[in-house]
Amino acid sequence: MNLFSRLKRIGAGNKSSVTLPVTVPVPSHNENEEDTPEIYKVIGEDKLPANRNNREAASTADMVKEEKFVPDGADEEMLGSGGGDEKLAERRDEVKFIKGDHQNGDAKIDIGNLNGAKPEFTGMSKEELLKYANDPFWVRLRWIFFLGFWAIWVAMLVGAILIIIGAPKCAAPQPLPWYKRGPHAKFGLVGTAKTEDVSLAKKLSATGAIYELPALLTYEVKKADVEAQIKHLVDLYQSSEVKVILDITPNFVGEDSQLVKDALDNAEKRSALIWVNGTGQGVPNTWLKVGGSTTAWGDLKGNFVLSQFEPGTYDLKMSSKIVRHELSSALQHLIGLGVQGFRLKNTKFFLINDNLDDETISPLPKDNNLMDYTFYTHTQTTFQPGLGDLLYDYLGVVKNASSEAFLSVAEDIVRPDAYELSQAGGALGIDLPMYGQFMKSVGASQQKRNLVEELQQTFVATRNVSWLQWNFGDIYVDTPTHPSALALFMSLLPGVPIVPVDSIAYTNVTQETYSQIKELRLSASYMHGELQIFESKKLIAFSRIKSGNPGYFVIFNPTDLLQNSTFSADHKLPDKMTVSYFSENYNDKNNNGTHVAHSAKVNINELQIPAHSAIVLTYVPVKSE
Repeated sequence: MNLFSRLKRIGAGNKSSVTLPVTVPVPSHNENEEDTPEIYKVIGEDKLPANRNNREAASTADMVKEEKFVPDGADEEMLGSGGGDEKLAERRDEVKFIKGDHQNGDAKIDIGNLNGAKPEFTGMSKEELLKYANDPFWVRLRWIFFLGFWAIWVAMLVGAILIIIGAPKCAAPQPLPWYKRGPHAKFGLVGTAKTEDVSLAKKLSATGAIYELPALLTYEVKKADVEAQIKHLVDLYQSSEVKVILDITPNFVGEDSQLVKDALDNAEKRSALIWVNGTGQGVPNTWLKVGGSTTAWGDLKGNFVLSQFEPGTYDLKMSSKIVRHELSSALQHLIGLGVQGFRLKNTKFFLINDNLDDETISPLPKDNNLMDYTFYTHTQTTFQPGLGDLLYDYLGVVKNASSEAFLSVAEDIVRPDAYELSQAGGALGIDLPMYGQFMKSVGASQQKRNLVEELQQTFVATRNVSWLQWNFGDIYVDTPTHPSALALFMSLLPGVPIVPVDSIAYTNVTQETYSQIKELRLSASYMHGELQIFESKKLIAFSRIKSGNPGYFVIFNPTDLLQNSTFSADHKLPDKMTVSYFSENYNDKNNNGTHVAHSAKVNINELQIPAHSAIVLTYVPVKSE
């Protein structure tokens, strides 16, 4: 369809002018000028030149349009989706006639963007960009961005360095509390303390000195004479680093005790004792005195009161409020006097069956005597449920009075499960438990047990988390093992050596050995290292190692013969190790083993360990591939 006829029909509503702008080319008088479009204002149709041919062509086109026009949507397509004069009035598309070839009069027509389409973005050409390359504004902006980038980068680098420098260092492992560093020297009664005891404790490099408070004085510590004895004891060690520890027996009192007097005078105070009114019905049950063959019930003013221990004494009900208050007050008073540790005796008897049921007969009694203590199991008077929680309450009293103090036991706990807390996943209610027969086995006259298995069972029974007490008083006097070998071997296991000053572990071991033990026990690998137990033929060994520190490898020969060391091949240990220390009998002339020197390098596959001796080696762990 002719373009002008379309324009005329579209603009039929207004005969005075054409609404679509039209550009009219004007011939240039200079043929050398470049082809440029020229745009003129809109002119009315009546002002166009009266060219006959143009009017006839337009009239003819109009007739064709009126008679044969079939809508094909071309006009709507040109104007958009809307129709009529309203759409045309809204659109002001620009039509451009651009000169082409001057010889044949060709021209190009640019009608703008149809249907309101957005013009395609083509960006700037290289030539256009180069116009701004040296523009002062853009040059300045580029420098700002360049310098800003490097300033931010340098600031981040400096900030990272400052963070690294200012960050808190990894805290060094905390040293063990004094009562775990040990060893502890054990003496006699409080009243026997003397000035020479301080020197004896220093020989061991001890951190604690243990004295026993007589059982009947446990609740009498506030009396002037008892208090004076304790103050004298504390003053003896005032100038040393040794702390005073007391063994106390809190589960019974004498008949002259204020607790007994109060119970006789006031029925409400009788809850402190295990009291049964009247004696007419006979003894309440079959309970016997501990280790004896007589009834455990005493007669007190026509009433039965439990008395399992010494004659003239009465058992206390350790869970009663009255006893809790009295014992807590005694512990706090002793801490105030300078005592820093307590070991409780008779702890398995602290609770009893409140129903007072008869004891059951042991499945393997030593004899058939019904009045013998060993004939019964004593399940009604020992290891009752709640024992761990009760002891933990007293431990809390001690810790609240002094964060450096501790509460432990003075005897083998026998059944670690009975000392566990009910709500703490197997944790014990005391510090430093004493458990097992390993100390007796390793220091026996003859070796009859598998020491590796027994040592492993000891740690398993105490959940591998407890710092144990090793009672050197359990070493047999006639043991063939040199005491220095036992001291080295046992002192580097997790735990605290308890060394009676009258035992062979004290008298037959030099101060030099205990000084070396102290140094080893202060190392990070000992205080915080992992324990691994090894066995090779007749030898027993263990390692202590903490990441980032040299490890310790301790070998002990409990046999009567020279034994070859063959540990490294099967246990991923280095072949070469350095000698740290060894037992005093290691290089004896009578021994045919490998003679060693301090700080010497040895091959542990070629090392021969003399009979009843021990050696301590240091090593760097083998890196696993």
